Amino acid sequence: MMDAVKPGLMGSVDLTVGEEHTAPSVGSGAIHVLGTPVMINLMEAAALAAAEYLLPAGHQSLGIHLDVSHLAATPVGMKVTATAEVTAVEGNRIKFRVEAHDEADLIGEGTHERVVVNVERFDKRVRAKAAGA
Repeated sequence: MMDAVKPGLMGSVDLTVGEEHTAPSVGSGAIHVLGTPVMINLMEAAALAAAEYLLPAGHQSLGIHLDVSHLAATPVGMKVTATAEVTAVEGNRIKFRVEAHDEADLIGEGTHERVVVNVERFDKRVRAKAAGA
């Protein structure tokens, strides 16, 4: 099922930091720089860009683990690029090395793991959980 997803695959995404991406706007601080949750979202988007298009029809990946450090602040107006590289494929799990850079610095790095699920089965379990709540 996952034969096309292999270590070495890369994905990336770019974002120019706007006020809506700052820590105060996303509820993660008071200083008007790129918020950590936004950096994490970019890293996950880069992982999707690296492998999601290779998954079989009816399947998608879900983030299940993220271990990152936010190393440097990025001001409004600066471009950020997040990258993800597939480092391992183990059964239905895909592991990534993730990084984020702004125009001056490495601003974040770490690891990310995603699990590949059958969307129909997953949605059925979620609906059953919601019905029991």
